[in-house]
Amino acid sequence: MSTPRPPLRRVLRRLPLNAAAALTVVICLFPVYWMVTTAFKPSTDIQSYDPRLVPRAWTLDHFHDAVGADGFALFWRNSVLVTLSAVLLALLVALGAAYAVARMRWRGRRQFMLAVFVAQMAPWESLIIPIYIISRDTGMLDRLPTLTLIYFMITLPFTVVVLRGFIAGIPPELEEAAQVDGCTRAGAFRRVAFPLLAPGLMATSLFGFITAWNEFTYANFLIIKQQDSRTLPVWLSSFQSTFGTDWGATMAAATLFALPALVIFLALQRHVTAGLASGGVKG
Repeated sequence: MSTPRPPLRRVLRRLPLNAAAALTVVICLFPVYWMVTTAFKPSTDIQSYDPRLVPRAWTLDHFHDAVGADGFALFWRNSVLVTLSAVLLALLVALGAAYAVARMRWRGRRQFMLAVFVAQMAPWESLIIPIYIISRDTGMLDRLPTLTLIYFMITLPFTVVVLRGFIAGIPPELEEAAQVDGCTRAGAFRRVAFPLLAPGLMATSLFGFITAWNEFTYANFLIIKQQDSRTLPVWLSSFQSTFGTDWGATMAAATLFALPALVIFLALQRHVTAGLASGGVKG
């Protein structure tokens, strides 16, 4: 059986919305397209006064320059280490806090969630000077654990909010039934509720990964002397000097820098959408 076609009037009614959506997608994706194509253009085409949407020639020289730059492997390792540590730490702490807010009744619960929302809305750039002074006075400047703690604090409020909504969407009767069968409260959560939290955990993990992976301000402001402790966002600025900017190598490095987040997002997109919808609507 062939599916019936929608009426022409409905199609015409949706045409402006579809056109606006298509235009929005093009505007958002064009800078990414320009970055990737510039990474493959020869230097003569990049500096040309006649820019072209499609390169006339393709080259991998800029990628060789980016990978061969000083500190590429070291900064890549630093970024992976700091990002994964911050995300795992935020998930561990937020999971306990979200469960306590969603399942337990205690004095100050609403005030706690209000404080979490306020922390989520606060601009973290306004805390650079206090964090710098604390790090300096405690001898924590130029150290990767300092960045890990900062990224942990940045991603924690969002993680608590999303996981709280997702846990509240799981019927408590499932855990109560497991407790009747002999499980403890912790065992019921681990065996019944925790497997159902996979979409929420993936959504918050992806947010935390992208936030920590792309962060530049704190990494550039707190890692001053120890070059070996810098991360990839700071490394991207190394292609700019007093003699100008190597745009080909910069775009190639930016393309390599964006690949991990893009691959993880595409792999987890389905679960991330479900996690954000459930965490934002339920509870």
